[in-house]
Amino acid sequence: MASTIFALSSGAVPSGVAVVRLSGPQTSKIITALCGRVPRERLAVLSKIRHPELGEVLDEGLILFFKGPRSFTGEDVAELQCHGGRAVVGKLLEVLGSFENTRPAEPGEFTRRAFDHGRMDLTEVEGLADLIAAETEIQRKQAVRQMGGALGKLYEDWRKRLIHMRAMIEADFDFADEEDVPGSVADEVWSDAAALHDEISAHLQRSRSGERLRSGLQVVLMGAPNAGKSSLLNAIAGRDVAIVTEEAGTTRDAIEVHLDLGGYPLTLVDTAGIRDTDGRIEKEGIRRAKARAQEADLVLWAVEPGGIGADDPVAGLPAELRDGVPHWVVHTKADLETLPKQDSSGTIKQISCSNQNEAGTRSLFEALANFAEETISFGEAPLATRERHRVYLSECLKGLAPAVESTHLPSELRAEDLRRAADALGRITGRIDVEDLLDVIFRDFCIGK
Repeated sequence: MASTIFALSSGAVPSGVAVVRLSGPQTSKIITALCGRVPRERLAVLSKIRHPELGEVLDEGLILFFKGPRSFTGEDVAELQCHGGRAVVGKLLEVLGSFENTRPAEPGEFTRRAFDHGRMDLTEVEGLADLIAAETEIQRKQAVRQMGGALGKLYEDWRKRLIHMRAMIEADFDFADEEDVPGSVADEVWSDAAALHDEISAHLQRSRSGERLRSGLQVVLMGAPNAGKSSLLNAIAGRDVAIVTEEAGTTRDAIEVHLDLGGYPLTLVDTAGIRDTDGRIEKEGIRRAKARAQEADLVLWAVEPGGIGADDPVAGLPAELRDGVPHWVVHTKADLETLPKQDSSGTIKQISCSNQNEAGTRSLFEALANFAEETISFGEAPLATRERHRVYLSECLKGLAPAVESTHLPSELRAEDLRRAADALGRITGRIDVEDLLDVIFRDFCIGK
């Protein structure tokens, strides 16, 4: 028999209210021992919580019971909403641990049981984790949509289409003499497979926005020493994040600030000043700065008045960053009265700003917010949000492509490519049923009728 698990689900104590959750076959027995009876399903009941052997009152709180399989985990689940004092919660957890075959839950184990009992697929599990970790409004909306099953439903629908295609092919060469099987289905199947290949390719392309939305855009602030990078970072963050002095080379390692720009997440990274130096530590800082910049979504190249790049926007910018990584020139330390409107002409955006007050950084804020909105296109269609999704979608395409293109091969081999593609999608949601193929054949074609 599976063990019954329990855990504090409401966060650290002390708190006004603490929620202790149980899940497993012993749940109703434990609630009866603590409260005298199991409350009606899904009805909150105020009850004294007593020690099962001594009979002393441990606390008084609300008790809820959810009968499996109509519960979060698919098992019998109960929640005890008690007072959030350390002593109260500690004693209650101690008593719960005294019941036979009952133990504290491991990290994520309630959600794991929900998956094991078919209450959630892997994309929904990941959506729940993303919802808990969401820091911006757009991240929250995306996570809620994924947790609600939109992404998993899309992949499951695609997988069922592939299973149906393979069933048609197998029916075509296994049951060609049966009058229930339509003739010449192969051409239609391969046409459908080509259309699905295009759908998945387009989804994969759009989903780069999903990964950026989940992790946040990476914007790296670079420039020569004393170009005003650290002051700009502090001004944007609204606090002293980086050390600012007149001494060159004070920033040795990357310093990150997480921003919420209109609901879009963005990480701004201050890096070591770019210059020729003999210092080993500073050299390492410059190497790391260049490495971060090469992986960034955008590089902000800071230039001070009269400094390197004041006349030539890309002077001093490392050659390896000039192609491939979008970069803007930020003219720091600009006088507020002479701030020009941001210039978006040409291939290099140039923005003037001042670190002295909010007005001086407004133009940069607005430009970054527009960049985030344009880069992270958040539409109604569900987006893949993790590298794992992208890997398996690519595997699916690797199966679909030869199935569609290898017209010279026998249908049996091309059908095997369809199976590989369907299995790749099944691995995203965590559900692959080897009986699906036979079920489709016999249900749709009534073989032997």
